[in-house]
Amino acid sequence: MQTPRLFIAVVDDELSVRKALSRLLRVSGLDVETFANGLDFLEFVRARRPDCLVLDVNLPGLSGLEVQNRLAEAGIRMPTVVITGHDGPDLRDRVLTAGAAVYLLKPVDKKTLLNAVNLAVKENLSDS
Repeated sequence: MQTPRLFIAVVDDELSVRKALSRLLRVSGLDVETFANGLDFLEFVRARRPDCLVLDVNLPGLSGLEVQNRLAEAGIRMPTVVITGHDGPDLRDRVLTAGAAVYLLKPVDKKTLLNAVNLAVKENLSDS
């Protein structure tokens, strides 16, 4: 019997980043769906839950932190890897407190991202 492939959601407003992350994750044997903003992702997650969320902080409309907060308010827990190109003094602490498993700075290399996704998923399984 074949093990089901992990399903990863990527939310980033930069098309080039979405394409690069999607390609990397697919080549690594994962299923991927991408979103340009948090609202589209929040609408999608009502119907299907990803095994892991890769979430940019700086998004149009709702920020990544606001997306995390909306998920928490709805009682939706999912492994989350937060990525950002604009680190702030307390940003790391805020996103980790909001439930992210991993916080990464862009640009993110292949090995680091894949390790972060695996870590987030494993943490979630051990919490269940």
